[in-house]
Amino acid sequence: MAEIRECAQCGNPFTPGREHARFCSPRCRMAWNREHAGVAAAPAVAIDWSVTAMTEATARLTTATWELPRVAAALAETVWWVTLVDATLVRYHPRDYQTALAGNVTRRREIEESLEGLRYVRNQLGSSADPAGFIGVPHGAPAAAWAWNPLPEPDLSTLSPRARQWELSRYRAYQARLAGYGIGHTFARCTEFLTRAAALAITPDSRPGIGPVSY
Repeated sequence: MAEIRECAQCGNPFTPGREHARFCSPRCRMAWNREHAGVAAAPAVAIDWSVTAMTEATARLTTATWELPRVAAALAETVWWVTLVDATLVRYHPRDYQTALAGNVTRRREIEESLEGLRYVRNQLGSSADPAGFIGVPHGAPAAAWAWNPLPEPDLSTLSPRARQWELSRYRAYQARLAGYGIGHTFARCTEFLTRAAALAITPDSRPGIGPVSY
């Protein structure tokens, strides 16, 4: 059976067409945005410090020379911050998020799939996976040189068909954009994009040709 969600605006059940869908129609999405303009704008300060925490976590991870247990803990923390900022911008500032993506035409697919791959890591960590299992650690090398391990396809038999489809997509993105690549490269690419998107959300006037917008 297809996954059914409750519309955040009208409460009617609907089948989501994409992973982050919260509304049954564009009309409900626009109505919710009008009614919650102040609430949606409020996270600006929180976004600012979350981006700071994300970039600091990335810097610690990619410049340190640690043993595997500390690397694994730092990796889990950095994944958490990156996916938190990503989810916040997707949910509350989708137009700024899309504007930032549009500014990276040549790398858009790479950025999207890298973030999707990190969502897979986040979900696996949330299911008690050992973060050390995601990384290959060359002895004595800085963290920036460490690489993501290829992973076997997960058992998704307990998920609904729609949830299974999304999680399989995340897994494939992980295999395509993370596995075999340096973790420093992944986090640098994602934090650069999210910092740009957050700047647009915090300062709407910075969007090319777009004035202040209430969400």
